[in-house]
This record gives sequence, C-alpha cells and structure tokens, in this order.
Amino acid sequence: MTDLDKAFAEIKRGTEEILLEEELIDKLKTGKPLKIKAGFDPTAPDIHVGHTVLINKLKTFQDLGHEVIFLIGDFTAMIGDPTGKSATRKPLSREDVIRNAETYKEQVFKILDPEKTTIAYNSEWMEKLGSAGMIKLAARQTVARMLERDDFKKRYAGGQSIAIHEFLYPLVQGWDSVALQADVELGGTDQRFNLLMGRELQKDEGQRPQTVLMTPLLEGLDGVQKMSKSLGNYIGITDAPNEMFGKIMSISDELMWRYFELLSFRPLEEIASFKQDVENGANPRDLKILLAKEIIARFHEEADAEAAHQDFIQRFQKNAIPDEMPEFTIEAEEEGIAIGYLLKEAGLVSGTGEAIRMIKQGAVKINAEEKVTDSKLMIEKGSNAVYQVGKRKFARVHVA
Repeated sequence: MTDLDKAFAEIKRGTEEILLEEELIDKLKTGKPLKIKAGFDPTAPDIHVGHTVLINKLKTFQDLGHEVIFLIGDFTAMIGDPTGKSATRKPLSREDVIRNAETYKEQVFKILDPEKTTIAYNSEWMEKLGSAGMIKLAARQTVARMLERDDFKKRYAGGQSIAIHEFLYPLVQGWDSVALQADVELGGTDQRFNLLMGRELQKDEGQRPQTVLMTPLLEGLDGVQKMSKSLGNYIGITDAPNEMFGKIMSISDELMWRYFELLSFRPLEEIASFKQDVENGANPRDLKILLAKEIIARFHEEADAEAAHQDFIQRFQKNAIPDEMPEFTIEAEEEGIAIGYLLKEAGLVSGTGEAIRMIKQGAVKINAEEKVTDSKLMIEKGSNAVYQVGKRKFARVHVA
C-alpha cells in the first residue's frame, strides 16, 4: 500500500459514509494540510465516550498532519440543535454555555494534542454577521427545503410545533464551514442534513465544498439505543476508573467489537486477530479487560487502569459471576421499573411475592456486590446490570 492508501484506510476506519470519497482523495493527493472541522455544542458539562468517536477521528487527521479545528458552538448552543428531537429544545443561557465550553476544552485534550489543535467559537463570526446578515442567510433556503429534514417532517406531519429559530440551526452550522473555509467536516450520521448545508453554502460563496465524513452513533451499554446521559447508558470520560471498568465489562460480547472499532486505537489487524482468538476458544472477558484498561488509561493514568483491573478481580471473581447467563430487555415506564417485577420478568423468581421474600433474606444482588434491601426499589430506564437471586440464578437485564 502507498502512504496515501494507508492514510485513507485509517481515515475510513469506523466511518459510516464519506461524501464524496473521490473529492477527499483528490484533496489528500495535494499533500497540503487540510482544514478539518468538527463542531460540538456545549449543552452539558461532561463528554461521554460516544462523543469521542468523532474526536478520535479528529486525532487520526491530526496524526496525519492536518489542521484540526475543534469548533465550540457557543452561538448554536443558544439555539439548541433540533437534530433527532421530537420537540423544541430549551435554549441554554450564555453563562451555562461558557461554563460548559471550558470543561469541553479540558476534556478534549485528553485525546487531541493541544499544541496542534485550533479551538474556535462560532459566536466570533455569527455575532459579526448581525441581524441583517442573518436575514440574508435565511433567504438562502426555503421552508420546503427545511421540511425535507426527517425530524422536521415528522414533527410537522404530527402537528407538533417547530419554532422558527430551529430552521436557523442548519444554516448557522453551514455558515461555520464558510467562515472557517473547511476542507472536511466531521459529524454523526444524524447530522447529514446540517453537514450537507455547509457544502451548499460554500458553493454559493465560491469556495470548494467541504468533504463530509460521517461517523456512526455509538450504542450505549444496552447495545440498543444511542449512548446518552439522559438514558443512563453511558460511560463518562470523567467517570472514576473503577466505574469505567465495571461499565465496560458489563457490555455484551457482540457490542465489545463495536467498541473496539470505534473507541480503541489498536490497529485493525490486531483487532481482527482478537476475533480469531475468540473463534478459537479465547474468553471474550479477557479482551474486554484490554479494552477497559486502554480507555481508562486514556482519560486517567496507566496505574489507574491497572488498579481498576485488580479491584475488579477482587470484587467480581470472588463473587463468581458466570461468563454466560440469560439476557433480557425489559420495557419500563418513565419512572423506571420495580425490582420485584424486573426479577419476575427475568425469570429469577416465580412472582413478586417471592421477590420480596428473597430481598428480605438478603439474597438479591446487583452486579454481585450491591445487596438489594428495599423491595420497592425502582430501576431506572437505560440501566444495564447483572441481577442475582441466591447463589446460582443470574440474568443480565437492560431496562429500556
């Protein structure tokens, strides 16, 4: 393989789609550093590993010698990204945005090289654009075009309100690309409409349109829904090492490969050899340990990763959680699901009456160490854990 082939293979790793691949190859052939843009709205103070799929891809470009622009959407965060939302988002205050933006900068440099990363804020050019400029920008698209967006289309068809300012979001994101003269913009697959808007506006301004690179949305610990703090199925990069280790060890064997592809920096050839080892009888648990230690070391220290591993051995191997057990996904109301009903649905007890008796006897545990003492305990939606009744009954349950 040529150097270009190797570079392109690394860029394509874990990507869902590149629009257009030929354009990107042509840009890479010039040998000039490209401007690689990815925008993040600081809507919450912490980043979880689902967010790092995109940041990892920025690192790939950075390692290849390109100019990485980590764009903090302090202006767009005050609008509220409508992508994938069934209702208008509540805009954040300027104070919240600034406070969250500071934590983003601290966290992103756990992955990116701070000396080679440009931090930009889109308020810089959007505030200069002013009201007259915003009206001119809004004139570039029609309501019909905006309603082509799947989320807008569904809300309109369902009679749900769409605030006028929400139509501005894709335009502002697209204008960011014009202001930065981006060569490539990265985003999740749910951002397709917004990313392509950048190409259109750049063409209107006489710029070469950016290449759009879309990464998949990482599933949370449940292996079903997108990783989200609101669903409780996330691994926060500021989580304590022991907590991170336990969460990673709780994922299914199938989901482990997805995490290796999107979160690990190990070569693809090595991951392929891991898969072959498992097919030949290796225990997937040992590979989850490698993955957990790699991710913990990235956001903490090597010593923290090793300490978390030893702690896991002492706590969990002593309690002898089996490698294989039944797995269930149980639907819950917004307030969650009662522990007794969960145990019944997972086949661990014959009924809620037995569940209450077993809890009173101290025979019910969560993740082998948390003894359940409250028979009225409610388990939150999005949780993913191993439930144990007595010494021999185990089930892995995701509450959806």
